[in-house]
Amino acid sequence: MKSIVCTEPYKLAYREVEKPKIKETEVLIKVKAIGICGTDIHAFTGHQPFFDYPRVLGHEVCGEVTELGKAITKFKVGEQVALIPYVSCNECPSCLSGRTNCCENISVIGVHENGGFGEYLAIPETNVLSVGDIDTITASLIEPYAISAHAVRRAAVQPRENILVVGAGPIGLGVAAIAKAEGANVVVADTSSERRHHVQKVLGLATVDPSHEDSEASIRSHFSGHLAQKVIDATGNARAMNNAVNLICNGGTIVFVGLFKGNLEFSDPDFHKKETTMMGSRNATPEDFSKVVSLMKSGDISSKMMLTHKFNFLEIADNFNEQVVNNKDLLKGVILL
Repeated sequence: MKSIVCTEPYKLAYREVEKPKIKETEVLIKVKAIGICGTDIHAFTGHQPFFDYPRVLGHEVCGEVTELGKAITKFKVGEQVALIPYVSCNECPSCLSGRTNCCENISVIGVHENGGFGEYLAIPETNVLSVGDIDTITASLIEPYAISAHAVRRAAVQPRENILVVGAGPIGLGVAAIAKAEGANVVVADTSSERRHHVQKVLGLATVDPSHEDSEASIRSHFSGHLAQKVIDATGNARAMNNAVNLICNGGTIVFVGLFKGNLEFSDPDFHKKETTMMGSRNATPEDFSKVVSLMKSGDISSKMMLTHKFNFLEIADNFNEQVVNNKDLLKGVILL
């Protein structure tokens, strides 16, 4: 089969490799669509921590089952499925408490082990998700939406709550769409006028420019004069994250789904006087993936909310830097086979 290998930073190469031979508890899928994640871009540019080369990237995958291991009874040949890329140990305290998303020994397919930038992929049965009749491209975006769904669940978003989503990249868009589906009053903050326009047009939500001097007044205008009850930050930007305490009302909650390599700094008096709840959100659990499938089937979320570009598998390796890394118009891209 043909595979795309990231051999070293800034180098992708097509390789003819042996088609995977599956184990008794694995499923072989013919890859149909692969979403391109920021993690893939960071690995390509040499900025992904705890990463080894060479590596086959790709963890946002939709495909068709072509072969079943002898022990598999849950799936059938010809079924359309998506990848749950998090391989957990199921032995550490996190796993035993049901939080497999932050397993102490987690391995992510497409990051720590070879992923979906190829024609076929062998997947453990526990990492296969049935998606029914969801279209292929939308199904390839289940994983990023699941990360968003996990952040919304961490925040315990409730109907009519005032929710400020900071950052209108793919994860922030997913957070906003899912919080809206939960019945919350959602406002999205982003410094990009193009992304704010996208939010207004595609999600039908109000937006604010956090870099504007009147941004706090603008936020309050959408929340009946108050600050947000909950802020979900999907920027991974130090300045934005350090400012989060200033954007919540007293008794508010902050969830960081984006991250940066560095230290958070904020005013402790402000943190304490607001009795702030602050938490991180990492990856997603099977529960979050199931939630996303349900929301996709109901039409509450879809690929059009974030997808901007489609790429050909047989061409993208030779043009990845130009068409993906340096493409200022790219919000979310999917590679089609």
